Formats: sequence, structure tokens, C-alpha cells
Amino acid sequence: MTLSFDDILAAKDRLQGHIERTPCRFSRTLSDITGAEVWVKFENLQFTAAYKERGALNKLLQLGENVRKRGVIAASAGNHSQGLAYHGSRLGVPVTIVMPKNTPFVKVQQTRAFGAEVVIEGDTYDDASSHALKLCDERELTFVHPFNDLDVMAGQGTVALEMLEDVPELEVLPVPIGGGGLIAGMATAAKHIKPDIKVIGLEPALYPSFTARMRGVNAGATSGGATIAEGIAVKQVGDVSYSVARPLVDDVLLVEEPFFERAIALYCNVEKTVTEGAGAGSLAALLAFPETFRGKKCGLVITGGNIDTRLLASVLTRELVREQRIVSLRIIGDDRPGLLGNVSAIIGNLGANIIEVAHNRLALDVPAKGAEFDIMIETRDAQHTREIMDALRAAGYPPRAV
Repeated sequence: MTLSFDDILAAKDRLQGHIERTPCRFSRTLSDITGAEVWVKFENLQFTAAYKERGALNKLLQLGENVRKRGVIAASAGNHSQGLAYHGSRLGVPVTIVMPKNTPFVKVQQTRAFGAEVVIEGDTYDDASSHALKLCDERELTFVHPFNDLDVMAGQGTVALEMLEDVPELEVLPVPIGGGGLIAGMATAAKHIKPDIKVIGLEPALYPSFTARMRGVNAGATSGGATIAEGIAVKQVGDVSYSVARPLVDDVLLVEEPFFERAIALYCNVEKTVTEGAGAGSLAALLAFPETFRGKKCGLVITGGNIDTRLLASVLTRELVREQRIVSLRIIGDDRPGLLGNVSAIIGNLGANIIEVAHNRLALDVPAKGAEFDIMIETRDAQHTREIMDALRAAGYPPRAV
């Protein structure tokens, strides 16, 4: 079993007119930030906000009529499920999706909205997959694997076809790895078109399934934990996808959580586009390993845009904290009228915004006639924060960041 370039070309013909031909655009600002020449493929502009519908649709279009009538089933943390549900509904194919309990609510809600039956089962993707296989046998359905399927991989490979059609001078493709379907398809297409192009995989450090397989280590024993990149939080890479991708992948990098968060925030603030943790993985790799990509023409895929709105708000706020644009200052002083007013005036006159004030008279490390104030402020940047702290110190209210 292998994947050929002709399979990907055939998938391209099948998908024509059924999916978005998403743009691949140069980002001057992200290039300045990372030191690479950054081109972004906006797969979050697909109708279901992810590339996954390419593989799902390519699979559905090749099923026989009897199979379509009985229906299909899949296990997915979200994007594969939405692609399968949406195109299944379009084609009149009943779809059942098994999702793990930690799947973001927005993905559960959207999958149901596309007409699929959603079953919530298991703590991880692997648990959900086991339950889906059980239901598949009981209901005589056809299992559509999210990554360990050659037809699915062929559909995903069309992403690289489009990228190299638009920007043939690309030198490096950093590709997120969960189960391995995307990198298998993209590497097959890219290496056929341009043999000297580098394909570099990236995984969440908490779920190094492909890396573990390369090293002959049991991935299940080394994987686990809460990652913001839940779309690629897979404990076991697919056997078929691994066998296709391994000879074509030049390197695999492990990315820590803060880089996924920063990448989400940068896409939102710089490109004015929304992406989930896994969707921002390619940019996260450039942030985590700048020397690997410096000066290279890099093709990044925003693989998905389905992020829970509360999580997105949290990520953007945490980024403000990292940049010291939101900081909490602690001031200890005499508990006398006017102190808070004086402090507030200094902060306001320097153009900062007070978000929250906590007044504590009972802390034992504060004098009995004193008080402790925690003041959360919003500033322009770290330099502005330092200016405010210096002004408070000069006025006799020495602060410390907490």
C-alpha cells in the first residue's frame, strides 16, 4: 500500500468545484518577526474551516452506492468530523462521529449542525477511535479514518499541489503532524514536484507520536497532557501514513505549548485571521526554531480555524501578559485617604488603563496601619510599563510586578 502522485492528481480532479481554492499569500510582518520568508496557505477559509474536508470528500466520492446508503462513521477531535459531516450531508450519506470528551464545544456543535450523529466517548482520540470501530461493526457502517487511509491522504496532498502552483520557489514546508495524513499527502506531492524541497514535521512536545516511532519508542508511554493543539494530540501515528511519510520527511521538531499560543495570537493580530492550536502549528515551529528556517522561503498551512471563542480570548489575553501590556503591580503604603487616588492619577496621566484593583488590609506582611494594593493595568508595551513603574517609584509608591 502506497500513495502515488497520480492519486493526488486524481483527487484534485474529484475535488474541483467542491472545495475552496484557498489563497497562499506572502506575509511581510510574519517574515520580519520570524526571519524567514513566510507564505501562508489559508485553509481556515474552507467552508468547515480546515483542510480536512479535502480528504473526507475524496473518500466519500469513491464509495459505492450501497455503502453510501448504509452510512459512514469516524472518530475525530473535530475537523475531520466536520468535513465528513458536511460533505456527507451534501451527498446524502448518513454520518456518525465519535468524539473524545475534551473536544472543543464549537467543534461538537458545528458537527451536529452539519447533520451528523455525534457520540461523545473516551478521554482521548484513541479511546474515541476504539468506540467508533465497535459501533462500525454493530451498525455495519464504513469507517473513514481521519489519517490512516490512502484516499484521505491523497485529498490532503492537494494542499501542497496548490501551494507549489502558486509559489513554486518555496524551499521548506513545515507541516503539523497528528496521525500523519497531512504530511504524508503533502510530502508525496511536494517531493514529486520539487525533489529538493524540505518537508519538516512538527508535533506538540506532549504528543511526539511520529518522533517516538522514528526512535523505536512506545509513543503511548511518552504522550499525554493538556495541549492547546488538540487537533494533533494523537498518541499513535498511523501505520500507513507513517510508512508513506517517513522516507520523505527531512526532520521532525517538537514544539512547546507557549509557541502554539503565540502563533495563534500572531495570526489574529497580524493576519487578522482565526486559527486553532494545531492550525497555527507551522508558525509555532518557526517561532520555536528560528535558526532552522531563517532566510528560507517557507510555506505555512493554517490547517484549521475552529477554536473555542473563550479559549481564543484567553490566548489573546495571555499574550498581552507575555508582552507586558497587561501587568499587575503591587504597592504597599499607608492606609490613608487619597493614596489610591494619587496612584490612579499617575497611571492615568501616563496613558495607561486600570483594569482591576484589589485592596488588602489583612496581609500579615503589611503594617497594621498599612494596606496592600494589587493594581492590574493595560499599557502600550513593556517600555510603557517600565515608565509607569518608574513614575510610581519616584512619587514614593514603589511597585513590584506580581
